Amino acid sequence: MNITKETEQYVFERPSIKDSLKKSLINYSKLSRQIIKNQELKKKDFDAVLVALRRLEHKLKKKQSFEKPIRVLLKETSLEIKNKVMVCIIENNTFHNNILELQKEIKNLKGKIQIVEGIQAITLITSQEFENIIDKYFKNQIIKKSKDLIEIILRSPESLEEVPGVMGYLYSLFSEQGVNIVETMSCWTDTIFVVEEKNMKKTIEMMKF
Repeated sequence: MNITKETEQYVFERPSIKDSLKKSLINYSKLSRQIIKNQELKKKDFDAVLVALRRLEHKLKKKQSFEKPIRVLLKETSLEIKNKVMVCIIENNTFHNNILELQKEIKNLKGKIQIVEGIQAITLITSQEFENIIDKYFKNQIIKKSKDLIEIILRSPESLEEVPGVMGYLYSLFSEQGVNIVETMSCWTDTIFVVEEKNMKKTIEMMKF
């Protein structure tokens, strides 16, 4: 890996340093020495690391101006969180009538279910309280179950369609905080993320725009 990539990797893995660099609040010489020490580089690489940091700062500032309309949009976005959510992946060779019956039964119980159909599998996202109903229809077709999840629903203004980069920006927030996205989907102005329940506090803080 070259010096530039080593430097960028170090910064991107540390969101607080990245944020300070973006705002020009960093002592470049001190940070360069720290990167050389942590990445086990040579002392002669100091100037190259310093130059890489200044270039990265310029790159981050350009990105920051691009992010401004995204953050304006997200400040107008409402947030809803549901816990005790499960994701069930079933084979895509099942009877589709069973899918319709499952959906109908859950709706009759005042519940909600999201269904995403792929080429090889179908993903069901719903409350854990409906696990027995899913088992009833698809017991032999279940590939995987994930429980103790939370569902984050972002409801944005209609202008979401006109602002580029929103999804990329949101994905970067999860990545920077080390939060794995179990499932994600969108429906017009609703954007839905499913993550592990243990990440609830971190996710709520992250979504304060």
